[in-house]
Amino acid sequence: MTDDDLIRDIRAFNRAYTNRLGLLGRDYLNSPYTLTEARILYEIGAADAGMTAAALCATLHLDPAYLSRIIKAFRNSDLVHSRPAPNDRRSQILYLTEKGLTEFRTLGDRSDAQITEDLVRLDSEQLRRVAQAVTTLRRLIDPNMPAALPAPAIIRPCRTGDIGWLIEAQAIAYRRDQGFDHRFEGLVAQIAGDFLSRAPSPREACWIAEAEGERLGSIMVTEGDAQTAKLRLLFVERRARGLGLGRALVRTVIDFARAQGYRQLTLWTNDVLKPALKLYETSGFHLAKEEPHDAFGVPGMSQTWVLDLLGDAPADLAGASASATASAA
Repeated sequence: MTDDDLIRDIRAFNRAYTNRLGLLGRDYLNSPYTLTEARILYEIGAADAGMTAAALCATLHLDPAYLSRIIKAFRNSDLVHSRPAPNDRRSQILYLTEKGLTEFRTLGDRSDAQITEDLVRLDSEQLRRVAQAVTTLRRLIDPNMPAALPAPAIIRPCRTGDIGWLIEAQAIAYRRDQGFDHRFEGLVAQIAGDFLSRAPSPREACWIAEAEGERLGSIMVTEGDAQTAKLRLLFVERRARGLGLGRALVRTVIDFARAQGYRQLTLWTNDVLKPALKLYETSGFHLAKEEPHDAFGVPGMSQTWVLDLLGDAPADLAGASASATASAA
């Protein structure tokens, strides 16, 4: 997709959504207010300490004279009142009157109902996709959106549809960050496909790290033999790095492997993934073997790491955080 295509798609979405919400009419949400007037009521009502006209202009990018006319009309309708600012008697802080608060709550209820009308038609997977899309869009283009995750991440068992995301996410990330070619995507797809094609086993599992419906990471454990488990496809999205998700996913696999009676846990990775190697080392793994390879179009050293599951886990395994994407094929 070119930049021009993306711009056209965003403009088309804006037109469709503004029409759907009735943002261009004078009776926004079946009220006597325009969208701008309703938004001004919202900003004043949502600010517990009130708002100055200057703050409203800055927040909503409004012309001061235009805002002044709206505020005057609100005063005449008994929707707002003002008090001198305690630190500057020349500045007035705007508050909603009781009538204004009633209008503020009514508009909020109607807005919630309007959105609910669209969401009620969607199933749980569609709702998850909407939540993920909205969060991702805000995080990427809204400078006021916090960089951190909106809520603590959870680690849950893999569900239908997760494996497709896992393959796509890893292929894109490692192409972007490491320059790995199509053969890496083929390897991930093969590992994931083999996992899905086998009959479910209590000795194998896959988990997804997720926050507010957005998938952020993955890990898998498969059976090598009766005594050995394989840690595979460990991955954390770039925007979720440094939050401890990689370490939490590794901890999940180690606990699972011990509970299933495995004696060893092995993994295969690449020497270019320095943060991942540090994570494995501090998790108790030791480097067992390495050899040159360029299987993904980038020369490097392939490495096999091993963890003895009969020993004690390192004391820092639960407390320290992974600092970057970690991958184990």
